[in-house]
Amino acid sequence: MNIYLRELKASLKSLLIWCGVMALLILIAVSKFSAFAGDPEMLKILDTMPPALLEAMSLRAFNLTTVTGFYGVMFIYFGLMGAIAAAMWASDSITKEERDKTVEFSLVLPVSRSRVVTAKLMAALTNCVLFVAFTWGVSVAAVQSYQPDAAYYRFLSLEMAAMFAISLIFLAVGLLLGCAMQRYKVAGSTAVGIILAAYMLSIFSGMQEDLAFLKWISPFKYFDAGEIYRSDQLDPQFLALSAGIVLVCLVSAYLAYNRRDLYI
Repeated sequence: MNIYLRELKASLKSLLIWCGVMALLILIAVSKFSAFAGDPEMLKILDTMPPALLEAMSLRAFNLTTVTGFYGVMFIYFGLMGAIAAAMWASDSITKEERDKTVEFSLVLPVSRSRVVTAKLMAALTNCVLFVAFTWGVSVAAVQSYQPDAAYYRFLSLEMAAMFAISLIFLAVGLLLGCAMQRYKVAGSTAVGIILAAYMLSIFSGMQEDLAFLKWISPFKYFDAGEIYRSDQLDPQFLALSAGIVLVCLVSAYLAYNRRDLYI
């Protein structure tokens, strides 16, 4: 419990910064939405964009003059921010002990390495829950002047569930990198690189039918906002795949951390 609380305290500043950035993003997006709200003429802007890009960004799936449609387009940014934040929290909680030369203190505590990893994992998971809850709350508050209907609240709840699922995947990936990489200094940057690569693959998979197979590689495509909007649910197949990825990464992280030499 002491390790868990220490990790929460250590990551509080990071959590507040991420929440501040998310709030700013939402407020800017909602202010831009005011130009589209109830004005179908604004949709002509989409006609100037390449069709492949429209498909890749799921812009054809939504009516941007409605708050629900506008939030559908915004989802990819929520997913990206949730993924990066989660991966950084998880990887940094492990690697900072070696970076700050405090790993020796952790090793002499009357707890196993597995318990140390578990405490750090739970702290990172707590941050993810708080970050998603904050995003949800700000999203609800920011659009009240547009009097959103029940469909918006239903879709937003699915988006937040998808954001949390994406965060869990990359939290597990970040933890694995932090536990397994001998070059602990680059674990965080490697995690961010993997996230950006996954995002680009999700874009490519929507641009051409020949690249549709890439959706199985990118977690961002597991929770495509357009598909969520059309089906009004998260795909059970991709939820199961996500759970499998998280489980494999977590088991591998524990095994790697228990076996590798730590820099004291």
